[in-house]
Amino acid sequence: MALLRIIEAKDTSRVLARQVTDDVELPDAVRSGIRRIFGEELTAGQVVDRVLARVRSEGDKALLDLTRALDGVSLERLEITPQQTREAYGLVPPDLVKAMRLSAEQIQAFHQKQKQQGWVDFSPAGAVGQIVRPLRSVGIYAPGGRAPYPSTVLMAAVPARVAGVEEIVVVSPPSGQEGISPLVLVAADIAGASRIFALGGAQAIAALAYGTESVPRVDKILGPGNIFVTLAKKKVFGLVGIDQLAGPTETLVVADDSARPELVAADLLAQAEHDPMASAILVTTSSALVDKVQSELERQLANLSRCHIARESLARNGVAVLADTLAEAIEVANQYAPEHLCLLVQDPWPLVGLIRNAGGVFVGENSPEVMGDYVAGPSHVMPTGGTARFYSPLNLLDFVKVISLVALSESQMRALGPAAAALAQAEGLTAHAAAVEARLKVKPRTTLGGALVEPGEERP
Repeated sequence: MALLRIIEAKDTSRVLARQVTDDVELPDAVRSGIRRIFGEELTAGQVVDRVLARVRSEGDKALLDLTRALDGVSLERLEITPQQTREAYGLVPPDLVKAMRLSAEQIQAFHQKQKQQGWVDFSPAGAVGQIVRPLRSVGIYAPGGRAPYPSTVLMAAVPARVAGVEEIVVVSPPSGQEGISPLVLVAADIAGASRIFALGGAQAIAALAYGTESVPRVDKILGPGNIFVTLAKKKVFGLVGIDQLAGPTETLVVADDSARPELVAADLLAQAEHDPMASAILVTTSSALVDKVQSELERQLANLSRCHIARESLARNGVAVLADTLAEAIEVANQYAPEHLCLLVQDPWPLVGLIRNAGGVFVGENSPEVMGDYVAGPSHVMPTGGTARFYSPLNLLDFVKVISLVALSESQMRALGPAAAALAQAEGLTAHAAAVEARLKVKPRTTLGGALVEPGEERP
């Protein structure tokens, strides 16, 4: 039985359909857990509302209670100690520590090139400009569910450090009584995290947004998570900043008849093994390639540790789209706006100029999306669910803010003031207009020997 459903490019509505975050149907096991913990049937949104309310009113007590109930872990304290972090290095193989340090170096080098400088345009008329300042504090959420993700810590915390963020707080679900996975602890330390907490789910987002006795309130929360984390970020947005509302991961591979079917299948499976809700999509001009990829998928699945997850993902969301031309294939990709767009074609660079919507573009068979996940340099925290139409991958700009600067001279005030007053009057804001008109009525000040001289003052 073919793993990928085959459709024509003209019939892409089935591919383009996305499930709205709020409407995601929870698996039976999750719903059963909700009934057990909360004593009634609740939607994901209702669960998040209750968690946020408890953390806001009860602080650390709620965090410890919810961690016990939701994660099945009883902790004496939430914050990881420096001693625990030091001990984690002894639990991680040296080659993995080395790999994480290489990844951090690559991420840092990439984001150093994006550093922004403020500017001020001085002229006889005064000055205008922008002041660029790093955020004071951010919270980085590192998922823990099916597996620890030290790479996500690196991909979010290293850019924060490059941007100059003063306090970087990492939270990740506890993996046992001792707290967080050693992999995550080592990654957080390498990335330059200020503090680390064994805390996951909506309760972690609540703690970062509201602050508790032990968890500091931050200015912005970043990082992907499950449906409860995503909804919690959505609900606290405005009180704090957020990066985006991450959904299930996705990749779209554009391939022609030159593509090697074993590489196409490998790239699709690399995405499918993340989650049963992940999407792996092939758009190709070659029906023969589709047949070969279908066979390769079956062959490669047999050797995967997470084959059951990958198979379920392909059964749910795996699609092969047949396009007449590569230009049509790119148009399908632009409509879908994938998180990852891989170009496995003979001459990929002409296609790059046609791409409007994608989180990341991976050009050629030597640039698989997996390299972007770990060591290429750009952050792997990318927009999902079609939001690449208006969102960017996590980058240095997520960790800075811009302050506008206005310093007009008296002459410029008099030149521009009448227009400002007229616009204010048109909007019915007479106090606005009066603030301008008061300045237009006064006589100019002058200076004498560095001191201000008011109009009419006797001069020596």
